Amino acid sequence: MTFPNRYPDLAQLRIAGEVVQPEDAYWGVARLAWNLAVDQQPALIAYPESANDVIEIVRYARANGMRVAAQGTGHGAVALGSLVNTILVKTSRMRGVEIQPKARIARAEAGVEWQEVVAPAAEHGLLALHGSSPDVGVVGYTLGGGMGWLARKHGLSANSVTAVEIVTPDGVLRRVDRDNDPDLFWALRGGGGNFGVVTAIEFRLYPYREAYAGWLFWPIERAGEVLHAWRRWTQAGLPEEITSIGRILQIPPIPDMPERVRGKSFVVVEAAYMGDEQSGAELLRPLRVLEPVMDTFAVVPAAALAHLHQDPPHPVPGAGDGMLLRELPVDAVEALVKVAGPDARSPLLSVELRHLGGELAAARPENGALSSLDAEYAMYAVGMAGTAEDKLRVEQHVERVQDALAQWEAGTTYWNFTEKRVDEQAFFSRHTAQRLRRVKSTYDASNVLQANHEIAPAR
Repeated sequence: MTFPNRYPDLAQLRIAGEVVQPEDAYWGVARLAWNLAVDQQPALIAYPESANDVIEIVRYARANGMRVAAQGTGHGAVALGSLVNTILVKTSRMRGVEIQPKARIARAEAGVEWQEVVAPAAEHGLLALHGSSPDVGVVGYTLGGGMGWLARKHGLSANSVTAVEIVTPDGVLRRVDRDNDPDLFWALRGGGGNFGVVTAIEFRLYPYREAYAGWLFWPIERAGEVLHAWRRWTQAGLPEEITSIGRILQIPPIPDMPERVRGKSFVVVEAAYMGDEQSGAELLRPLRVLEPVMDTFAVVPAAALAHLHQDPPHPVPGAGDGMLLRELPVDAVEALVKVAGPDARSPLLSVELRHLGGELAAARPENGALSSLDAEYAMYAVGMAGTAEDKLRVEQHVERVQDALAQWEAGTTYWNFTEKRVDEQAFFSRHTAQRLRRVKSTYDASNVLQANHEIAPAR
């Protein structure tokens, strides 16, 4: 496809896919991210259909002094920043998936969402380290670390990556792994989209056919009691096979929600146990003695875990942010309930605490840049942002939650839960940040690539 010369040398950009300009009728739709509250205004939008298209786009951008930002779904678009001189490369048309059942390896192209991997892998009794939402993009989620229902047992998704296919800013398609461009391979596993446009990614699969999983519900008025019980439970030596979340949930009165919960508020515990029902039921006994008003735990196909968290099934406008907590003492739970519980008049739909530890804490030498999470819990809070006023109110209350927990904050934060634009020092140790900057200088000294959290080239 050839384009009229409305931009410098645009007629030279020949790709099989599509380029959308601000004056095009499709522009208003094309610039949307999954988070509809984000106002993306790039210079151009490109829809590549292959790695060759990506090569052409990157070479064009570099030749014309433009930057490149890759986007699969746009779940993390809030932190991307200004796109004034940037080509937004939407990879949504690159949807190839390959499952290698004997090797227990999956290959997903850059536009693939987790639901497109989970289903075919399940046909072979295999499960990927997917996240809590089935329509999150595989590549973006994984480059930022990736923390899902198997995290305490198998660690961050980034550290199950076996190879990455990437177009670096020099316009070269590379296949990187432990033996080829090993420094770049290390940086990509947790360093985000700072080093090139990923066109495909390969990662390990794990042999699971079933899980014991579900939710326990109590009225929000019992938030303190339940979260204290959940805190004690997580600190009582749980096996790594169980990952859980304690959550304050205010469900909006919208038709998408089941009638029995629509418009109601709860404190919930959701969990997935990668073991048998009898052992799982015994593990849950200390929570069930609190007599939840609803209990959905059951043996489910492992593929059902992609829907367990009940994230919205379609794009919505929202605002949120997270943090890592080095510990969760009694006072921390009290502080959280005070600002997000039944008497807080909070606009937040969800405030969750995720139990970490296990393999997530194992900083193994073979891991990538985000080798581990040095924290016992993660917090993430989110609300609807349909208007500018709603967005401001939600952001202010998210900050209230963060301020209430600040004295227990870990020394770093988690890439995929950070909606504010911050630099690499927020996520990594000084040594790791310095190494990432050196890798950036090697492959992108001119800073062509733009990511939602940018790593600056070493000077």
